Amino acid sequence: MPFLVGCLALLAPRFAIILVVIVSDYIGRAYQTTLWPLLGFLFLPLTTLAYALAMNARGSVEGIYLAIVVLAVLIDLGIFGGSARKRRRRRDRTE
Repeated sequence: MPFLVGCLALLAPRFAIILVVIVSDYIGRAYQTTLWPLLGFLFLPLTTLAYALAMNARGSVEGIYLAIVVLAVLIDLGIFGGSARKRRRRRDRTE
């Protein structure tokens, strides 16, 4: 089951967060408040899941879990950068 959720997280991270919140307390154990998971859901969904993985598995973000969180941040920011570049190209073509 965790493997399937991990694959789902790469394809649709926001849906994976919703699924994890409904089915378990995995996100709740990693974060002390609901503000950070909510902001993570809106802006950096894969990073939110990676941080929850690190906190539930290790208790802190260090070692290989730090690498996983950094990779998730880069993927999340790459998705935003790619979409901005695509919008800019589309706008330049229409002008």
